[in-house]
Amino acid sequence: MKKYFAEMIGTMVLVLMGCGSAAIACGYPDLGIGFAGVSLAFGLSVMVMVYAIGPISGCHINPAITFAMWMNKKIGGKDALLYMLFQIIGGFIGAGLLALIVGHCDGLAVNSVDPYGLGYSTTAAVITEVVMTCIFLLVIFGATSEKAPAGFAGIAIGLSLTLIHLVSIPVTNTSVNPARSLAVAVFDAVGGGTGAGMTDLWVFILAPLVGAGIAAYIWRCLSCECKCCKKEAKEE
Repeated sequence: MKKYFAEMIGTMVLVLMGCGSAAIACGYPDLGIGFAGVSLAFGLSVMVMVYAIGPISGCHINPAITFAMWMNKKIGGKDALLYMLFQIIGGFIGAGLLALIVGHCDGLAVNSVDPYGLGYSTTAAVITEVVMTCIFLLVIFGATSEKAPAGFAGIAIGLSLTLIHLVSIPVTNTSVNPARSLAVAVFDAVGGGTGAGMTDLWVFILAPLVGAGIAAYIWRCLSCECKCCKKEAKEE
């Protein structure tokens, strides 16, 4: 149970701090941290959790990451399902705490297609979430591989999530994490928000899982150690 509770706590921190930076600290003309600050808040949330709970659970705190790890046989099916369940619970706890702090349930950095009216289509949103999640998982696989420098995984993973947010916030408010999207979408719908989070929720559940699956397959090919690949490496 330690692993599952660690995943719950980590996801709670990610939603509270990441979405909290957007809901609380982003919109003030003089004090606001802006998109760059929100991007950094999400990246820092993941980075500190990697070092805090990574030794306990591996710090997935994201169903898409767990799905990719399951695909590459780094986690069993039972553990994967329970990881996802506790990640979702942690997401709801984080969103609930954020709602208590701001005093309302709507506008908690909900993911939606073209959230700022810049003209992005659903297709653009799907492509963005698939590609960004794929990049994120490739960094995770590489940073946590046996050949990677020890102790630096959290920094690489956190900075990659920051980079992803810097690019994709205008398109989707950046999900790459179904647990994060589900929690705030439900709170927004219950709290009388626009409902866009629930309308577009399928994008932020399906697209990250597809991107994670693609990354798992790519990494399996890149890190293959079968006899043919070892022979090719020797010849090179």
